[in-house]
Amino acid sequence: MDVLLVLFYLAGITGVALLIARVVRSRRGSGGPLHDRYEAAFLNGGPARVADTAIAALQADGRLAIGGPGIVAVVRPTAYDPVERAVLQEHAAAPHGALHHLRLAVMRHPAVQEIGDGLAGRGLIVAPATRRTTLRWCLALGLTAFFLFPLSVVLTIVDFATTSEVSVPFVVKVLPVLAAAGVTAIACGAISASQVTAYGQAARAAYGRAHGHLADAGHLVALYGLRALPDPVLREQLLAAARVYAPPRGRGRGRRPAPSPFYATDSGAAGVAMMWCAENSSCGGGGSSGGSGSCSSGSCSSGSCSSGSCSGGGSSCGGGGGSSCSSSSGSSCSSSSSSGSSCSSSSG
Repeated sequence: MDVLLVLFYLAGITGVALLIARVVRSRRGSGGPLHDRYEAAFLNGGPARVADTAIAALQADGRLAIGGPGIVAVVRPTAYDPVERAVLQEHAAAPHGALHHLRLAVMRHPAVQEIGDGLAGRGLIVAPATRRTTLRWCLALGLTAFFLFPLSVVLTIVDFATTSEVSVPFVVKVLPVLAAAGVTAIACGAISASQVTAYGQAARAAYGRAHGHLADAGHLVALYGLRALPDPVLREQLLAAARVYAPPRGRGRGRRPAPSPFYATDSGAAGVAMMWCAENSSCGGGGSSGGSGSCSSGSCSSGSCSSGSCSGGGSSCGGGGGSSCSSSSGSSCSSSSSSGSSCSSSSG
């Protein structure tokens, strides 16, 4: 039993140390302030909030007109930043001017995806793939501690049955390390459940204090969401566009889809649970959260794409370290008619 006791403690201490080190490493970075309203929008609501911010800003000063049942028309094709250029570019590439198609295409655009990559590189948010892996580690450590407890009870019974010496029960001896592993798994899981790190929360709060007085539509949406838009018509149109790709509700009474960490503060933008493309992955569809491998307007591949499927398998969106949409790639990616957007050498 002494050997088993040593093994229990070695395994527990090693698991706890590795998990804590991973959580600290995944949420560490240089930090720093937010550079513009789009980074604030990304921290507050992910790619959807960024797209809404740009569309609201373009419509507020008359460069875009949104009328009818969510039909977008370009009045003045003038853009002052990469995200606004993405909106105009995707509108020009779309076969029709539907607001919900334009919004989704902008969310997938490399200009928006690269904002997430930049924030992750500075440690303000955690990349989706890193966060998912960390949560799996937490689950593995917690389940291991949970199932080792009944095993230790069995070993205690066997120990009492095979020896006549009076000693501290084996389960009591290993209980401290099992409890430490379980508590660590729960605590690390709670910390890792948040996409935004402590650096990101501090930067978001500082940006809000510095720019909270601005009343233009772009900053209002970036900081407070669609509900803060002063134009009721535009607000309802964008909320309706967000609901188009909303995940279906559960069949059971009172069951709701689990919210994405990016949309917890914006019920209107919560419809599309989309995160930015992690390194060496492609943008997914409207209801996916990365890693689906489907073709979108924000991804390129070494081969060609058609009918919404990809070939080549090595594509990526944004600046996450894989290939991106650029003139050097020599390839183009066209989406199906449902996405209504394309990716060419001029994007990004």
